[in-house]
Amino acid sequence: MTVADQTPGEPRKMRTSVKGPLMFSAFFGILAFFAVLIFASGGSARAPRFDLAFTGAGIAFIVSLVVAAMLSMSHKENAEHLGKGSGVNLSSKRPSRGGHGSAGSAGTPETPDADR
Repeated sequence: MTVADQTPGEPRKMRTSVKGPLMFSAFFGILAFFAVLIFASGGSARAPRFDLAFTGAGIAFIVSLVVAAMLSMSHKENAEHLGKGSGVNLSSKRPSRGGHGSAGSAGTPETPDADR
């Protein structure tokens, strides 16, 4: 979905909206805040280091927001023809005969191209 395909008033998908990367980044920012708050103080006898915790949370938020935005911008849908089964044994309508561990004859062709 491109920007030109969007219609006003409709909610966007999670991949194209801003909410996804912001929630992802907020989670890692909060996680970094508590991790730095606990580990930077050096034990319960010392005062908690809120300055370092806010700094670590800000850095984690910005870095994860940039990474999430870059990943969402680089996403590309697969082409339609890639979902069609055109390879060997992709159809379950005609199971292979004489494959590994089967009791079929060894000279029976397994694919439609093998008898040409």
